[in-house]
Amino acid sequence: MTKIDVFAHVLPNEFFQQMKQFDDNLLAKNPYLQNNVLTDIKKRKAGLAPDVKQVISNVNLNPEDYVDDKTSVELCRNANDELISMVKDNDIFVSAVAMLPMNSVDEAIKIIEEQVSTKDELIGVQLFTRALNKPITSSEYEPIFAKLSELNLPIWLHPVFDESRNDNNITFSWEYELTQAMYNLVKKGYFQKYPNLKIIVHHAGAMIPFFSGRIRYTMSEIEYNDFKKFYVDTAILGNTKALELTSDFFGIDHVLFGTDAPFGILPFGATNEIVSAIDNMNITADQRDLIYSKNLKNILN
Repeated sequence: MTKIDVFAHVLPNEFFQQMKQFDDNLLAKNPYLQNNVLTDIKKRKAGLAPDVKQVISNVNLNPEDYVDDKTSVELCRNANDELISMVKDNDIFVSAVAMLPMNSVDEAIKIIEEQVSTKDELIGVQLFTRALNKPITSSEYEPIFAKLSELNLPIWLHPVFDESRNDNNITFSWEYELTQAMYNLVKKGYFQKYPNLKIIVHHAGAMIPFFSGRIRYTMSEIEYNDFKKFYVDTAILGNTKALELTSDFFGIDHVLFGTDAPFGILPFGATNEIVSAIDNMNITADQRDLIYSKNLKNILN
């Protein structure tokens, strides 16, 4: 059975070389970029089980944080073309998720219309919990959600640090940022405004499954049910019981196999640990198939 990892990261080489021109200290500022499995596809393939294929998204290196809007648009368009080529040229990749220039919403929408909706290799877009250190639910970004709902294209939601905080840490901060972004999306009524909205949240929906009781009794019934409309991946480095809690809240049809490869456990990621955790869940074989591949196919119709 083919397992489709919906949240695997790469660093397109041409894009990386271009970005280094804008910041000499790129690697020092972002040490996670030093994992060469991000760029060395031959090495990545050697460390991947033959039954695992990947949906690739660019690692957290966003042009809008470094360059002006015109340059950011060009970099994103070129990087998306490079992602398309990577899918075409490597049999371990089944599709890719596009980058958007968040310092130019109008051009981001054009990229959605002109690249994402027309290229079979691009199946959605990656957004981050914050853009230009503003919440992704800031009003200027809402047209992107509206357009993606209109075109029935899914969002991959990835966390980033809130740079206004001085206590960020890799263990817990990203999970808080994901949780808060989900809360804001629900409170702003995005699932009510945009009924075709499909959002795949990294790290198994972060804090939401564990605190579902608080959601039920401190928020409205509509809001509680809107939380269940998120899709989530399995990228929590194993932990069968936590994945069972996740599937109990979101529903088995909203859980997708995702690993955050090549991060978590160096150098290749936690793919084996997450597969083992899924295989040990108290679910049926058909439900396991849903997680491994069928739920993604259903989302993409």
